[in-house]
Amino acid sequence: MQVGLLGKANVGKSTFFAAATESIVQTGNFPFTTISPNVGVAYIRTKCPCTHFGIKHTHQMCRDGTRLIPIKLIDVAGLVPGAHQGRGLGNRFLDDARQADVLIHVVDAAGSTDIQGQPVPPGTHDPAEDMAFVEEEFDMWFADIIHREWDKLSREVDQKRAKLADGIASRFTGLGITEADVGAVLQEMGAAARNPREWSDTDIRRMAHLLRRATKPIIVAANKADLCETIPEWDGAIPCSAETELVLRRAAKSEMISYKSGDGDFAMLRQDASPPQLRALSKVKSVLERLRSTGIQEALDSAVFGRLGLITAYPVEDETRLADKGGRVLPDARLLPPGSTARDLAETVHTDIARGFLYGIDCKSGQRIGADYTVRDGDVIKIVSTASRG
Repeated sequence: MQVGLLGKANVGKSTFFAAATESIVQTGNFPFTTISPNVGVAYIRTKCPCTHFGIKHTHQMCRDGTRLIPIKLIDVAGLVPGAHQGRGLGNRFLDDARQADVLIHVVDAAGSTDIQGQPVPPGTHDPAEDMAFVEEEFDMWFADIIHREWDKLSREVDQKRAKLADGIASRFTGLGITEADVGAVLQEMGAAARNPREWSDTDIRRMAHLLRRATKPIIVAANKADLCETIPEWDGAIPCSAETELVLRRAAKSEMISYKSGDGDFAMLRQDASPPQLRALSKVKSVLERLRSTGIQEALDSAVFGRLGLITAYPVEDETRLADKGGRVLPDARLLPPGSTARDLAETVHTDIARGFLYGIDCKSGQRIGADYTVRDGDVIKIVSTASRG
């Protein structure tokens, strides 16, 4: 699972990344601080099944009934208008961003940077412009890819050497876009049976927009919300303060405070804090009281569980102890798309396990399930197969 951070230059993407991954990265109040992508591990949260079974276990990814699941986080170079034409670091940005399954668009909610990422007085730039231009750059990039060989594709379709959906999907090799993705968009447009020679530029741009929206979904992280006079309430946007989260993470790492990402408060553990540290933590507390959390964890969780709609399931080998061969209880949390089957879960363990699937056991109900059983979020399933991993 790969989540990309995108946005124009100088909006706090690298601070968001550093806070989410506890990595040391270069940050600065000027455009293109990030040139090469930063890649790190962040964690999303879900309820651990141990709470359902009423058991305690020592898995390092379970903390008081909250399961942490690692994801890959990619902080790519800042975007500027015209990136799809190569402006700024556009080509590099788009190449890095294509790896992501879902994108978090970090926006300067305080309006303290202009469209190019240059500092301006807070409130003098409209963040809505940033949200619009970033999506437009992605749409134009997709449209350029489709346009590039449209005449050739039209000839291939005319000569029955290619199907339209397959031909378009083949132009997006490397972006994880399938013929099924393209086919769904063509159906939505009512264009599945249309001759590509009849398409207008408007049709191609609409195709690009719908395909990008379906395959590279975006959520908005309204960063610097603590600097806004009123908390941003844009549709679907998550108010964030990456700088506050970074302060909290560092204070927790030094064992000055007790804090878990996503919490709305923290507790002091040491009484030897210096006056500057106390002032900083007092400011942090006021931000948390206003925003209810820093928003960083909520943005990550919303990207994976909300926008992608993924679920978690836990394959085990011992349905009584809920353990693997080594005795580890609830060892692995697997992320699956909605509608996945028990065989799909087996595939995440090993292809041979899936190929030899005999049946599964739903550990919560004790019932036997078949290969076509639709997995539910939080399921714990023993897989019985003719194959073994050893």
